[in-house]
Amino acid sequence: MLFPKTSKPLDIGLLVIRVGLGILFVIAGRPKITGGTQMRAWLGGNMSLIGITFWPVFRGFMAAFAEFVGGILVILGFMKRPAAFLIAFTMFIATLMHLSTVPAESNILDLIKASQLTLALLIVFAGLMITGPGKISLDYIVFGNKTGK
Repeated sequence: MLFPKTSKPLDIGLLVIRVGLGILFVIAGRPKITGGTQMRAWLGGNMSLIGITFWPVFRGFMAAFAEFVGGILVILGFMKRPAAFLIAFTMFIATLMHLSTVPAESNILDLIKASQLTLALLIVFAGLMITGPGKISLDYIVFGNKTGK
C-alpha cells in the first residue's frame, strides 16, 4: 500500500506539497549547482542586501545547495525542518533581491508584483518548518513522532 493505514489527509497533503515543491526546487537548483563560479558569485552577492559581503562564491554555493539538496530532502521528508529553513532563508534573500529592483517611488502593488513568487515560497516553507514532515516521511520512519510534535 502506498500510504500507511495511519495516514490522515494532513499527512497526504503534506506529502503532495513536499514532493511538488521539492521537485521544483531540485529543477531550479540544479543549474545553480552546476553553473560555476560566476553563477555562485552572483547568487552569494545578493546577501549584500543584508550587509553580508564576504565569501560570495561560498554563499552562492550554499544557496544553490539549499535549493537542490534541500529540495531532495523535502521530497524525502528527511531533515525537513532544517531543509525548509534553508530554503525559506534563500527565498527571503531572493525576495529582498526582487524588491531591490523596484524603483523607490513605486506603490505597494508594484512591490507585491516584484516579489510575489519568492514571498509565497518563503511563506510556504516557513509553514513547512512548523508542521513537520508528516507520517509519510523518512523523518517519521527514522525518528518516529518525535519530529512531528
